[in-house]
Amino acid sequence: MSDPHVLLVRLAGPLQSWGLKGRFNRRDTHRRPTKSGVIGLCAAALGLDREESLGELADVRFGVRADRPGTPVRDYHTVGGGTYPLRPRDLVVDHQRAAKATAAIEESRTPGPFGREELKGWYGSPKYVAADPVSGVLVSGEVRRHSLITERWYLSDAAFLVGLEYPDAAFLARIAHALEHPRRLLWLGRKACPPSGDLALRVVPGTLMQAFETNALLPDAAFSRKGHVVPVTGAQPSAWIESHRPLPGVGSLPDQPVRFGADGGEYSLRSEVRHRVTITPHARGWDIIL
Repeated sequence: MSDPHVLLVRLAGPLQSWGLKGRFNRRDTHRRPTKSGVIGLCAAALGLDREESLGELADVRFGVRADRPGTPVRDYHTVGGGTYPLRPRDLVVDHQRAAKATAAIEESRTPGPFGREELKGWYGSPKYVAADPVSGVLVSGEVRRHSLITERWYLSDAAFLVGLEYPDAAFLARIAHALEHPRRLLWLGRKACPPSGDLALRVVPGTLMQAFETNALLPDAAFSRKGHVVPVTGAQPSAWIESHRPLPGVGSLPDQPVRFGADGGEYSLRSEVRHRVTITPHARGWDIIL
């Protein structure tokens, strides 16, 4: 149990988004998967509640190899504003304006069913939604009547090989099984980014660097012949491997999960080192669903 083992996880899909410091109006993405995002993915697969202790999950050593770094893309959003039908669920966000709106309809003519009446300028985007302390109904602390402009960043057509290093191979095997039979829906960072194909690939003995050197690049559909995937070796992709201790001159990332929670969770700093990985000529290939 003391010898290290590595669970190799494939993270690929049309879009990925691994935010580090984004807020509502600007959602950033890191150029590669974050440890907090991947641990959250594993926790969802295992069925852990948000407030539940991460246990051994928080202790795994994290590494990621950028087999296909992808292309950053910006998605422009507007939220709220305009003319919308008045629906019953809209009434909970602004009681006073809803009362005025329905009164205006009754005075003008016999109102039709909810969803048929359009109220220009009434609908807005709710902010600071919380439960009323008396009734328990969700109400908005602020409703803006104008559109909110937001931008969200994604990685397009990227593929990463993530490694989770831990001495207990059985624990890694349990995570691998959960990733292929998840108890909750899985996302590549955000809910707009579902994964494609296989996630959990294999558990191998050795360290993260050894695993990255002895396993071929993740294939693309172009490398498939008659259903068999051709190994891709000889490349030198970049990999980022977590350091057990802070190193001088090496930056830290605020993505070591301490706990997840509805309030955003708690994270600490961790260090990682970038390496240029030389994949060995006899690297093990892949036979996976893309």
